[in-house]
Amino acid sequence: MRELLLWGATGHAKVLHELIHGTDMCLVALVDNRNIASPIPGVPLLNGEAGIDKWLAQRGGFSKLYGGVAVGGACGGDRMMLMDLLKVRGFELQTLIHRTAFVAHGATVGEGCQILAQSAVCANTKLGRGVIVNTTASVDHDSEIGDGVHLGPGARLAGEVRVGARVFIGTGAVILPRIRIGEDAVVGAGAVVTKNIEPGITVLGNPARPKV
Repeated sequence: MRELLLWGATGHAKVLHELIHGTDMCLVALVDNRNIASPIPGVPLLNGEAGIDKWLAQRGGFSKLYGGVAVGGACGGDRMMLMDLLKVRGFELQTLIHRTAFVAHGATVGEGCQILAQSAVCANTKLGRGVIVNTTASVDHDSEIGDGVHLGPGARLAGEVRVGARVFIGTGAVILPRIRIGEDAVVGAGAVVTKNIEPGITVLGNPARPKV
């Protein structure tokens, strides 16, 4: 049984705990910087980097450990940083794919990605590191998704879309074919994106327009 530690102890941790049910992975600890209770009975909650280091010292390093980051929302930069904190401590970052998700043969999926229930990653799509394809979201053929991107539940990306690093695409948003979205942009829930989006811009509505 592979032992998995997750950084993040709110709703997304619960989703990932369900995802690994019935696999060869077992959740052994959660980490959070906040003083909160563990959301999963029987799974200890460690406090930040100091908590991880103390826990690792007590374990003695006898077995290999696997790690993931249970941080969603528009926090792609934070997710990438936490992935690196785990990696320097010897954790192997896991790509987690729900048993009901579809990942096409020939798609490329980076380390630490999370592909959740009933989502789809289609032909020749490339996902960078730490990408979340949330529940029922889909990415169509020949799209490229940058590091730390989060596609919210039910988001729909058509073919040949390019999404820069750390972008957040909200619940139910639709991105039309061959659109380019610059890094650190935010696409609001339900938006329909018909034109390219510059880096760092937030867009809302149908058709999507910059937030004012």
